[in-house]
Amino acid sequence: MRFETMGTIAIRTEKLGKQYRIGLPAVRYQTLRESLGERLVSPVRRLRSNADEYGKIWALRDVSFEVQQGQVLGVIGRNGAGKSTLLKLLSRVTYPTEGTAQIHGRVGSLLEVGTGFHPELTGRENIYLNGAILGMKRHEIERKFDEIVSFAEVEKFIDTPVKRYSSGMYLRLAFAVAAHLEPEILVVDEVLAVGDAEFQRKCLGKMSDVAQQGRTVLFVSHNMSAILRLTEETLVIEKGRLALRAPTPQAVDYYLSRGFSQEGKRIWAEDEIPPEAAPFHPIGIRILNPHGEVADTVRSVEPVTVEIEYSLAAPVVGLRVGIYLLSTRGEYIFTSFDTDEPEHFERLATRPAGHYISRCTIPADFLNEGRYVVAVNASSFRVRRYFQDDQALSFNVDATGAPGMHWPEPRLGPVRPRLEWKIEAIK
Repeated sequence: MRFETMGTIAIRTEKLGKQYRIGLPAVRYQTLRESLGERLVSPVRRLRSNADEYGKIWALRDVSFEVQQGQVLGVIGRNGAGKSTLLKLLSRVTYPTEGTAQIHGRVGSLLEVGTGFHPELTGRENIYLNGAILGMKRHEIERKFDEIVSFAEVEKFIDTPVKRYSSGMYLRLAFAVAAHLEPEILVVDEVLAVGDAEFQRKCLGKMSDVAQQGRTVLFVSHNMSAILRLTEETLVIEKGRLALRAPTPQAVDYYLSRGFSQEGKRIWAEDEIPPEAAPFHPIGIRILNPHGEVADTVRSVEPVTVEIEYSLAAPVVGLRVGIYLLSTRGEYIFTSFDTDEPEHFERLATRPAGHYISRCTIPADFLNEGRYVVAVNASSFRVRRYFQDDQALSFNVDATGAPGMHWPEPRLGPVRPRLEWKIEAIK
């Protein structure tokens, strides 16, 4: 990888690729006799054995693009598409297997909560450590110190080791450090996935300020509203390759339209299920009309059933399987899990191994006309996420017969409830 001055270009990649070896064997200590015997094995035989037994996977391949100084570029794609790998390469966390990346300027990265933090050090010490890593002088860090602490809202805990911070405090300080220590290039990966709504607004506002100061931002998110608000141009990554670079509205429409079934159902292929999902194994998801039939288009005035089929190879403690309903532009409408009711949660505190279907019903007179996206999540709260598909399925809602249809005007908003009104004349 080369890092050099490039005029108005902040980042240029040429045929960038990263390959990982998968299925590595567990390493055990060898005796002296075993080590000597291993050295006598034919190198050709060893190479053939390793190639046959252990596979390799390209997390990213043949990716070429340029980013101008001061540009805010979005990066979107499904889970496992290679977005985080791209940012790690640009942040020099890892190095490419092939191709080159030319970087002009200091890179500040927030790739996950607390990137670069040492858990035994205090918040104050980590701020200075991160500044030093960025190549800043002590007086430069001191000039920004109070602003960082105020933004992160950790004044009372600044001299406490960060290992004792809550995840929210950790995130706030990590983002504040990354955004305030004035890197020429800011790389942010899903910072809005954690934190409350107020903090998310602060993050977006700060990234807007960074962009207006002429610094370059690469922003990865599954929040399409944030991508649309913050960026003018976006990369779409699919299966490790650059599928599209386009103005953000066009890129978001392309991304949200990809991979959706037009039949009201989806069966997950084996290569779409990550190994870490085990023992949870998703099978399929279906949209059913009131007659129990699979449907791509349903009526607003009728109930809609969402059915998720899956299996468990072993018992799972605290499992919850649920959905996020979103608009096609990524705005969340609601979240629901199959153990939201306390009695269900208690009865299935440990869900035994077996074959399951979890169903939920969206009531009649709830959704407005339009197209909706269903995301699927299987997790144990604050313990582990087994599986998530942010684009599991999409379906249409037809508002024929819904309240207010005698007026031709479109109703604003994703919901169209049938509310009870009373009209009273006052004499």
